[in-house]
Amino acid sequence: MSSPPNRPGLRDAEPDFNAWSFWRQADDAAQQAQRERLAELAADGAELGEGCVVSQWAACFPETLVLGEGAYLAAFSYVTGDVRIGAHSTVNAYVVVRGAVSIGEGVRIGAHTSLLGFDHQFAPDQPVRKQPLVSRGITVGDDVYIGSHVAVVDGVSIGAHSVIGAGAVVTRDVPEWSVMVGNPARRIRDRRETGGRSSARRGARDLSEFADRARQEASSVLARCWDEDQRAFTDTPGAAPTVRALCDAVEIAELLEPAALRQLDRPEVIQRLTARQDPRTGLIPELGHELGEPTAADLGGGARYHVLSAGYALDLLGARFPHPIGIVDTLRGPDLIAALEQQPWTERAWGAGDWVDVVGTALTWNREWFELPGDLETLVGWLHLTVDRSTGVWGRPRASDGLRQPVNGFYRLSRGTFAQFGLPIPHPERVIDTVLAHARDDRRFGVGRSTACDVLDIAHPLWLARQQTAHRDEEITAWAAGQVPRLVAAWRPGEGFGFAQRPDARGTACPGLQGTEMWLAISWYLADLLGEAGSLGYEPRGVHRPWPR
Repeated sequence: MSSPPNRPGLRDAEPDFNAWSFWRQADDAAQQAQRERLAELAADGAELGEGCVVSQWAACFPETLVLGEGAYLAAFSYVTGDVRIGAHSTVNAYVVVRGAVSIGEGVRIGAHTSLLGFDHQFAPDQPVRKQPLVSRGITVGDDVYIGSHVAVVDGVSIGAHSVIGAGAVVTRDVPEWSVMVGNPARRIRDRRETGGRSSARRGARDLSEFADRARQEASSVLARCWDEDQRAFTDTPGAAPTVRALCDAVEIAELLEPAALRQLDRPEVIQRLTARQDPRTGLIPELGHELGEPTAADLGGGARYHVLSAGYALDLLGARFPHPIGIVDTLRGPDLIAALEQQPWTERAWGAGDWVDVVGTALTWNREWFELPGDLETLVGWLHLTVDRSTGVWGRPRASDGLRQPVNGFYRLSRGTFAQFGLPIPHPERVIDTVLAHARDDRRFGVGRSTACDVLDIAHPLWLARQQTAHRDEEITAWAAGQVPRLVAAWRPGEGFGFAQRPDARGTACPGLQGTEMWLAISWYLADLLGEAGSLGYEPRGVHRPWPR
């Protein structure tokens, strides 16, 4: 490799960034300057092992500093407080280590990561800047690998032999041998796993290859469901145009390839969706239908789903409803509780969950777009008071379809409230137990029997509960890996997914926009449960989005 041009600044700083090679690559002058810096730190009380490095570009201002043999602080790391780092541990470029932090031996910390062993108090009685700091400290065990752009908060202990994936936010203790990913970080497996993990890797690879194929065929999938005579999208060829079909087309294009939506331009899509909104209730009737007189207990019946589908389609297009969802904004206190209690929780918990989902989403749009706070506190408080603590869900199983009603109702309910507002669900371990029990029901999940609703209503609750607990992690991973071959095989080239996973491609198994949009969302949840969602190149941002707004 040719020498770089003569330029000022960090021209000769490579050994300071790649500090593991400092004593082999740095020139004599740099090595002598390093010895002098180490001597100064030792004179100030630092305990420094043989062969350690503190880059001349490191901001190192500790109260206590212990570096074991071969440990190093690379260029532009920032170290303050009571910091103790074991032998052969590495703090790479731009890492921040502050407060009371104890790091074991053989630890690797990637660039731009922060370990903050202190915190500000933030009581409401005075400004944060006037409040004292608190510190419980951070402990990192031996043989830990922390990726880049990770945040570890005060009070956390990371067990030995663990791996923390890039971008994770570690907010609670990490057991030994854990592989952690996400924000907040969750445990996806034991690092010592071998066989089971190979199927997870294979599933993630198959999903990645599928995603590439789906992107290439997105235009064909959308064109197939476009009715040129009516200039409208239909769910399947020959069906009647619907509001949801247009919204599903928007979501599929945004997910796979925005340029694939060639039939309508953005202003026309926005105009079609906003023009149908009823100014008084904020609801959107189906094409060719009148709204009627919706009540608080029914919210317009079938039309109420458009609060989700049309709202998120507009959001993806950078637009919004012209009117608030007035029928929900007026639901406060006793009126909201009365409407909740009118829902069919015993017999049709799925329908009750659908109603709650619509209310939660209407509150989202009213808050974000119209600064109308609504009564989220009463809604979430009622849900906390009425949840079945033994199952973690609402409603009860039925002889006819087992746990389907309460589990599918839980998905809809939690999607519109706890997930959408970033709130923890009550009893996540019990949710996982209930959902995995339902997943074993061959009436719904035998070969050729699954629908997009049923599988999504397993995948999302498991994903959501997993943000809070590592309960039955290996079983969740195994379930997700087992779903991948079925999903990939169900894709029909140039046509997409049918709503149902049946081989005959008739009725609900006919490929269409609703099935395609939902199974694409499911593919992301399966990939994320396998720890590989980033390999897909897409993430749902509409109705089935994973993260809070």
